[in-house]
Amino acid sequence: MKKVAPKLEHPFPFDPTYGYDLDSLLRIPLPEEPADFRHFWEATYAETRAIPLRLTSREIPSPRAEFELYEVEYDSLGGVRIGAWITVPKSDHHRGGWVIYHGYGGRGEPDFDLPAPLGPAIFPCARGFNRSSHPDIPGEAGNHVVHGITSRETYIHRGCVADAWQAASVLIEMFPGTAEDLRYMGGSFGGGMGALTIPWDSRFHKAYLDIPSFGNHPLRVAVPCAGSGAAVREYWLARPEVMKVLSYFDGATAARHIRIPTFVSPALFDPAVPPQGQFSIYNAIPGPKELYVRSAAHFACRYEITEGEELHSLLGEWFSRNHPVP
Repeated sequence: MKKVAPKLEHPFPFDPTYGYDLDSLLRIPLPEEPADFRHFWEATYAETRAIPLRLTSREIPSPRAEFELYEVEYDSLGGVRIGAWITVPKSDHHRGGWVIYHGYGGRGEPDFDLPAPLGPAIFPCARGFNRSSHPDIPGEAGNHVVHGITSRETYIHRGCVADAWQAASVLIEMFPGTAEDLRYMGGSFGGGMGALTIPWDSRFHKAYLDIPSFGNHPLRVAVPCAGSGAAVREYWLARPEVMKVLSYFDGATAARHIRIPTFVSPALFDPAVPPQGQFSIYNAIPGPKELYVRSAAHFACRYEITEGEELHSLLGEWFSRNHPVP
């Protein structure tokens, strides 16, 4: 039976399904791509990779006996120093690893319970958050999401993507075997950043984008929401010319360039990240992809636990497959 959006009681003055059903979400028109979109991101990637990491690392006590745990710091775009954790399974023999980005609430600790296969995993904190706090960068989503938004060169999300690329470089430098099967995983903010990150970095072999944000900005700003998108919408309502900048940071536009196997789990009901943006990212991917439709997200309800457990199992099987290397 085809999954339909649940009828949930909620406090919002708008419908978190925005009137879409699954069929209409799978037919969302995609945003127009700027003529120099690819050039902009390829140039940003080249600029980032030329930055010396100045990597520092130290092992710290691990709360899980079966893992080693490291704190690392490295340089990223604009000279911003980024902090991260790396987890290393002690009994792991799999060749490969993970870059795992967080949501817009930041990250206070690493996650040890990843889908199989395991391997060293790096958990970077995006600039401004937690271990990457910075005196000139907001550490709160509503202010972070509009920081530097007047220019594509200064917009905060350009730096956040660079932070993920540099995280991959750190992991590969410390554990060269991770280059054989490097995987990206991120949800919400981390899902949207993943759509912007993976098309330009051939080191990634597989990706999982969970309830990804920043897809289809023209549709996102046209509707109310309860998440960081509300701050972008408010800015756009006052200064509609900002769409020229946002067009370079659209997850759906970037997803047109994803060629690696990608698993996407958008939601039908989501008050924080409008579903039409999430599904736009899935729809845009031309390469091999797999879809899991969540009933609801960014909202505490009975679906969180059951669907979360099902997703974890499906991802373990999906990541264990021998996907062709792009």
